[in-house]
Amino acid sequence: MPDPIVRRAPTRIDFGGGWTDVPPYSDEMGGFVCNLAISRYATVTVTRGGSEPERRDEFFADRSIADAAARRFGIADAWIHVQSDFPVGAGLGGSSAVGVAAVAALAALRGEAMTPMVLAELSREIEVDDLGIAGGRQDHYAAAYGGALGLRFSAGRVDVRTIPLSTKLRADLERRCTVVYTGQSRISGETITAVLDAYRNREPGVLHALQRMRELAEQMADALAADDVDALAGLVGEQWTHQRSLHPAIPTPRIDEIIERSYRAGALGAKALGASGGGCVLLIARSDRVEQVRDVADSLGDILPFTIAMNGVERCE
Repeated sequence: MPDPIVRRAPTRIDFGGGWTDVPPYSDEMGGFVCNLAISRYATVTVTRGGSEPERRDEFFADRSIADAAARRFGIADAWIHVQSDFPVGAGLGGSSAVGVAAVAALAALRGEAMTPMVLAELSREIEVDDLGIAGGRQDHYAAAYGGALGLRFSAGRVDVRTIPLSTKLRADLERRCTVVYTGQSRISGETITAVLDAYRNREPGVLHALQRMRELAEQMADALAADDVDALAGLVGEQWTHQRSLHPAIPTPRIDEIIERSYRAGALGAKALGASGGGCVLLIARSDRVEQVRDVADSLGDILPFTIAMNGVERCE
């Protein structure tokens, strides 16, 4: 039996600009996202030939993004095994990481080389067009490229800015940023659809919030480039005020409690990750209040330790 092909792709922290990467907003108004890939991975193993594995519960169901990718590639005689080290529905872009890893593994199986942009776009196309899951582009790009990104979206175009991170800044971000899982997984598709409907109806509050979120994300990319975590944290805090205003389902009592108590403990910025309604919360502590903020997070949820994933999707043994 041939050796298995294994690819892993990182998830991400979305500092700001999420929602503005989703059509039609991104096509009509232009979007911008600032995000950071983290070492919480989706790992896809593809094996061609051989007998069926005994533990079928380890394999994705028929409508998974991994199986949809296999159908796209016309591969019906391979076993696809998906592992992750993050909770399902955590708001970390996990499904997109699975998609990018699956596309990369299946391309390798066919002896094809793909650029990160092609990987990201094909993964999103499979998720949105083949599976009918509403969503934007940023998660796929974080999984494909890794590191810190400033992503500008317009009609038919994505401009990728890779933001250099000094050794000091990487250490500072890893020390001061805490990701805490609320224990409440969420499904983002319905919320995304509702917000997009509000945009199409030109609801003033949603239009203003999306515009300001895009502007804040642009400033976040500049703050990272300037090694200014304090400025980044303040922008993240403002981002959340606009993000939560998009739809009543976005904030939850648990999220509000985590954020409120983290600020009292010494956080400079906090927001829910992804489409929210559950999932994970990002807390950015003042430099001298890291332990106090983590104590709050630990008492209200599960802390997910991470390091920055400087590489995007990659081969692993």
